[in-house]
Amino acid sequence: MDESHTQQEVRRGLKNRHIQMIALGGAIGTGLFYGSATVVKMAGPAITLSYLVGGIVIFFIMRALGEMSVAHPVSGSFSQYAYQYWGELPGFISGWNYWFNYVVVGMAELSVIGTYINYWIPDIPTWLSALVCLVVVTLINVINVKAYGEFEFWFAIIKVLAIIGMIVFGVAMIFFGIGNAGQPVGLSNLWAHGGFFPMGLYGVVMSLVLVMFSFGGVELVGITAGEAENPEKTIPQAINQVVWRILLFYVGAMIVILAIFPWNAIETTGSPFVQIFSHVGIPSAAHLLNFVVLTAALSAYNSALYSNGRMLYGLAKQGNAPKFLGKLNKAGAPVNAVLVSTAFTLIVVLISYLDPAKVFLYFMALATISIIINWATILLVQLKFRKHHQQTNEPILFKMPLYPLASYFALAFLVLVVGIMALMPEMRYSLYIAPVWLLGLYFAYKLKAK
Repeated sequence: MDESHTQQEVRRGLKNRHIQMIALGGAIGTGLFYGSATVVKMAGPAITLSYLVGGIVIFFIMRALGEMSVAHPVSGSFSQYAYQYWGELPGFISGWNYWFNYVVVGMAELSVIGTYINYWIPDIPTWLSALVCLVVVTLINVINVKAYGEFEFWFAIIKVLAIIGMIVFGVAMIFFGIGNAGQPVGLSNLWAHGGFFPMGLYGVVMSLVLVMFSFGGVELVGITAGEAENPEKTIPQAINQVVWRILLFYVGAMIVILAIFPWNAIETTGSPFVQIFSHVGIPSAAHLLNFVVLTAALSAYNSALYSNGRMLYGLAKQGNAPKFLGKLNKAGAPVNAVLVSTAFTLIVVLISYLDPAKVFLYFMALATISIIINWATILLVQLKFRKHHQQTNEPILFKMPLYPLASYFALAFLVLVVGIMALMPEMRYSLYIAPVWLLGLYFAYKLKAK
């Protein structure tokens, strides 16, 4: 009985260093390396405030998730918590919505990989780059969880060291003129081109949508809880570091970038990190950073596919997905769930072939609304989780600070973001798709129940 049970469960193969780097990698992705060029155009140097405010909200969401993940370290994360503390329908909807979200996120990440490859080899079609990366990452995810953990660990190391190096080099350029013929760049670019708020407060508010998209993926820590060797220790450590990561890697990096280079000269095509070092005459650094942003996209897609596989596996265990998706290979990886997720992600290869110029914005809009639904679900379920524990007097090992004010504040902020999306033409269509998608899930649940 014990041997049979072990074979049917995912294995706790993620060590503390894996969890820390997965959490760190989740906070640093294409949203920072690629999407930051668009948000800079929307708010100018004041974008640093947008990242700061968004980071505070993300911290509360992560603490809400951490409170439940430490109490119940299971594969399937908040879908299982919704199923347990809210009901079967919310568990069904949240699980499938999370899966849909990361299919779309995976598509968004794959869609920009071709842009980075074209920096070196312009003649390679973007769809071909996406296809090759899709195959390689899928193979990584069907080996075992340690293979995923190791690849994600080194992907994250590259991103972290690159950003730290960029910040250090940028500070040296700003104050000591290193790389700028000995002339310190100074900080004047932060206010010399229309002021710190060149687009006014309106620009800062509108930028919040894309800022929140860039944070998508931090909740991956909750998904890893089911395969963490010591979740009671590693999950709180990873979550508590979210704030300083955001301060350093988003706010710090953007201040350095915008001090070195005028915000109104940054182009929205390609990575601003690469653009800046190309413009200031450091081509070798630009090539290095292009390699970094390429690995960042691969890392984000690697995590997206990992999340999808575990969520489908969790849904199958709940009885909310076909049973064959709950099958594990000999290494303990949910191979069928990973392959099905890959099959759906193949859609991006077709779209990249048909309309490569707009594909990233299409998927970013869909990913943003679906991740907001996921985050709102985390907060709502956490309120029910806390109410249950208050009634039963069960101890909570990792309490969310400022409960319940923090939960309601974060929920109100997410409602604000949805309202902002309604004002943005390129985002508005996702608000039409979301109700149709949720209604479709409702009917699918009713059909399953019958």
